[in-house]
Order: sequence, then structure tokens, then C-alpha cells
Amino acid sequence: MPSIPPIEATTSLTPQKKSPSHYLGVAILIVLVAAAPMIVGAAGGNYWVRVLDFAMLYVMLALGLNVVVGFAGLLDLGYIAFYAVGAYMAAFLTSPQLSTQFEWAAHLWPTGPHFPIWVVIPVGMAMAALFGVLLGAPTLRLRGDYLAIVTLGFGEIVRIFMNNLDRPINITNGPKGITGIAPVSLFGFDFSKTHDLFGVTLPPVYLYYYLFVALSLAVIFICVRLQHSRIGRAWAAIREDEIAAKAMGINTRNVKLLAFAMGASFGGVSGAMFGSFQGFVSPESFTFWESVVVLACVVLGGMGHIPGVILGAVLLAVFPEVLRSTMGPLQQAVFGHEVVDVEVVRQLVYGLAMIIIMLYRSEGLWPAPRHEDRIARLAKRNKAAGA
Repeated sequence: MPSIPPIEATTSLTPQKKSPSHYLGVAILIVLVAAAPMIVGAAGGNYWVRVLDFAMLYVMLALGLNVVVGFAGLLDLGYIAFYAVGAYMAAFLTSPQLSTQFEWAAHLWPTGPHFPIWVVIPVGMAMAALFGVLLGAPTLRLRGDYLAIVTLGFGEIVRIFMNNLDRPINITNGPKGITGIAPVSLFGFDFSKTHDLFGVTLPPVYLYYYLFVALSLAVIFICVRLQHSRIGRAWAAIREDEIAAKAMGINTRNVKLLAFAMGASFGGVSGAMFGSFQGFVSPESFTFWESVVVLACVVLGGMGHIPGVILGAVLLAVFPEVLRSTMGPLQQAVFGHEVVDVEVVRQLVYGLAMIIIMLYRSEGLWPAPRHEDRIARLAKRNKAAGA
């Protein structure tokens, strides 16, 4: 009986080593991210730096939703509710709202709690994660359209509660919102004031940009570790085939609840920073349209692909503002006056751009590389190296 020849070592798949051009590209990206507020501020003023600030908030939101939609394959149309929970928790912990409405709070904090950032962020994450579990628990048996409808209703319930919890006991101040939210202060460093660092004058919008970039990098690190962990592989198995994943021994209930909780916690961080940055929160900031925009960031960028989601979030945060500032002057230059309202034209072009992208880039602007393509590429490279 002939013996089976052993498999040669040259056929094994080894990880691809990073080329010098890869490290050069990373270095250029770091420089661009660090210099972005300087460049944008010099070209368009602090308004456009503020747009960059909101782009970083959208990056955190989109990465959180990507955990639910991209990693676990669970369609969530009420994700903005967790953003609202984080924002209102920052308002309760750093504004005089509780002290003015409740006697027990006035005894503890006469001028308001004013908790530091290292308390606000964990509490915002924890409360948002709790709400994520509360959303996920009743929906464990739902998928697709049914899950989308339930999550949509959950998001609207949270917004309506925030809008109406001003009576009989005033908790959220209703549609008037909560003002007086304290800005971020870290070890006595107030991000709401202009500071001179290393001979460079940095206004508050610049400082908040760097803070949001640091938080976004932390979220990216956690997402990368999750994606390549055992939990990430379990999420991928549920996304591809939940019945097969359950047959393989995966506890789909706990894994899905973890996806909702983790994704919601990132939304809570973004919401807490939004409240501190604005100094004011109201239910108008957490409408269904905001959930649609965040979902569009994930889908247009590339579901499940972290760099693609970041690209989608930045583009959808910046592109509408570019349209807002250019549609009016463009009509003036072409027709001599505004033919159509600027906001109408902006929404029209915005929607048309998304339709075109979905028609010609159905997997997103920067889709995740397919596993089969990666294996084939590594096999081809190893074969060439062996030859």
C-alpha cells in the first residue's frame, strides 16, 4: 500500500509581513489626523473644525453600531437611543438639573454634581450597556425586518420619554432640554478654554477634537481586539447562520446580548461627549433620522470593516456641511439667484449620492476583504516564495 507523502512546509499559509510603504502610510495618516484641525481651521475657520469634532463623534457611534450590525448581523434602527442615554447621563452628572428638582440632590450638591470625566464616561457606558441589554433581551428570537421594527420602536420610546419626563416630576426638563452641562475637565485642564501648548494657541474646538480622536482610537482598539477574538468569531458565525452557530455549541443568547451591550456602550461614550461638548441636550438631537444616518455610515463605508466604517462616518459627517455651504453660492453663480431652497438641494444631492454609491458599490466604499480572497492571496505568495 503506497504511503501518503507528507505535506511540504512551503504550502503553509504564513501571515503577510508589513512592507515599509505600509508603515510610511500609517505615519502620513497620523500626521494628517494630528494636523487636520490646523489645516481646516486655517482654510475655513473654527466652524469646520467643529464639523471635524462631530465627525469623530460619528466615528464612535458608527463603530458601536458596527458591532451590532456588521459583526453580529443584527439590524438596529434605534441605535440613537443609546446616544441619548449617554448624553442625558452626562447632563444629570454635571449640570444643576437634579439639584434644582430634587431636595435630596440639593443637600448633596447645592450647585450640581459636577462629576469628573472619568466618572461620566464609565457611568454613561454602563447605563447605555444596560439599555442595550434591555433592548436585546426581548428580541433574541427576532431577525431581519421584525428586529428592525422593534429596535425602531425602542428608539422612539426613549426619545418620547425624554420629551415627556418633565411631569409630574421634572427629570429631563422635557422638550426644553437640559442646560448648564459642565465642559470636560481633566486634571484641572479645562477643554472649554483656550490654551497655549508648545507655543501653539489651541481654541476649545481644537482641544475637543484631540480628545474625541483619543476616545475614537480607544474604541477602534477595542473593536479590533473584539473582531479577532473568540467572541468576534462567534458574532461572525451568528451573522452567517444562527442555526449552524447554535448547533456548534455557541450560546447565541449571551453572545447576542453582549453585542447589544458592547455596541450600546460605545454609543453612550459618544453621547456623554456630545452633551459635554454642546453644554445642552434636548430630545430634538435624537430623532429617528439620526439613527438612519449612523446606519448609513456603516452600510456605505462597508459593514464589518472597521476602516470602511470610519471612512463612511467621516464622509457622512462632512459631506452634508460641504453641500450646505456650496449649494447657495453655486446657484448664485449659475442663475444669479437661489432657484431652489439650499436645504432642499442639499438633501436631494445627499440622497442622490447615497443611491449612486449603493448602485455601483453595493458592498460599501471600503468593503471588508473576503476570507477566500485573503487565503488565495497568501497561498499564491507562498507558492511564489517556494519556487
